[in-house]
Amino acid sequence: MIGFLDKKKTMEISMWIFVVCLILGFGAKIGIAAAEELDQNQLTERISGSAGDVLEDNPVGRLKVFVYELPSKYNKKILQKDPRCLTHMFAAEIFMHRFLMSSPVRTLNPEEADWFYTPVYTTCDLTPNGLPLPFKSPRMMRSAIQLISSNWPYWNRTEGADHFFVVPHDFGACFHYQEEKAIERGILPLLQRATLVQTFGQRNHVCLNDGSITIPPYAPPQKMQAHLIPPDIPRSIFVYFRGLFYDVGNDPEGGYYARGARASVWENFKDNPLFDISTEHPTTYYEDMQRAVFCLCPLGWAPWSPRLVEGVIFGCIPVIIADDIVLPFADAIPWEDIGVFVAEKDVPKLDSILASIPPEDILRKQRLLANPSMKQAMLFPQPAQSGDAFHQILNGLARKLPHDKSVYLRPGEKILNWTAGPVGDLKPW
Repeated sequence: MIGFLDKKKTMEISMWIFVVCLILGFGAKIGIAAAEELDQNQLTERISGSAGDVLEDNPVGRLKVFVYELPSKYNKKILQKDPRCLTHMFAAEIFMHRFLMSSPVRTLNPEEADWFYTPVYTTCDLTPNGLPLPFKSPRMMRSAIQLISSNWPYWNRTEGADHFFVVPHDFGACFHYQEEKAIERGILPLLQRATLVQTFGQRNHVCLNDGSITIPPYAPPQKMQAHLIPPDIPRSIFVYFRGLFYDVGNDPEGGYYARGARASVWENFKDNPLFDISTEHPTTYYEDMQRAVFCLCPLGWAPWSPRLVEGVIFGCIPVIIADDIVLPFADAIPWEDIGVFVAEKDVPKLDSILASIPPEDILRKQRLLANPSMKQAMLFPQPAQSGDAFHQILNGLARKLPHDKSVYLRPGEKILNWTAGPVGDLKPW
């Protein structure tokens, strides 16, 4: 018992020494401004191997995309009713449409297209609090697919196997914000053969099809750029988090929200001086992340979070607490090298897990995070820039080419069931 107490005390002392070193500048921040201004060899590190090559791929010339011209009620008119859709975390569906309209990969000749894109803004139906209501989304999507299958021959050739859709809901094309209901619904039957571009990613989950492309949620690039702080300010915060620990309104008994992981963070570390955690969201939120070594990225209702994007952009090592998560552009971004993965059951040991990471490993993660290519891949800038999230999506689509001949149906062949799914989804939109 004495040995155990000595070991525990040693750990606490080591943690404090580590934090003092950080405050004195040992773990000085390598920010996004520094990535361009300072010695690249010392402060940044290129991603090694195939991942680095993939991240820097140029999709232009490798694929052609035909964009269906839909009536504005499916996209532009919806946005006109609620411009807030341009700034919420699901806005990738809007900006991807805008990007493709002027992209060099766009073709006006559908006969030469490799991929077909249907611009439907299924998340732009917001509550007064700005949360998306997915309940109309299935009917809206079905209506759009009925339209393109009636007016063009291309859907019917493959029943969507050469089509892609951006579905940035909490649980993608399952179209529900609660996991239990999303699992019960499953992916909209008409989208079963399409490639889904979605923020949701979790292994062995009914809401993630094989071949889907997992993307980062939208985070406003200009807003983050406006909050950059001088790169020489040291990272004096050990662990940082702002957000809910309990969702009393939707989970009054607790334990269901975030599978209890966020509640565990609060109960175990609310009084720990190494942890700067709170439900309050200060105006200095972005600045605080740039002063932190580790930023917690726990699951909420879904496993993904904008904190992943913010952590990468601000050089704060993301601590990913979401079992079986599939992360954005995982074939291009080496998440194991830049982040820390903590199993949900191990949250009570979070302090000792983070304190035991060797300083040289932390510095390497910071160097990798300082790589401008890494940051660019997580953003949807306006206008688009080489290597950004738009281009990473196109790279993912290009790597799926050529389509296997088996995706093309024989004359008269049908695979999808147009009457499958909940009765409510079959009503006209």
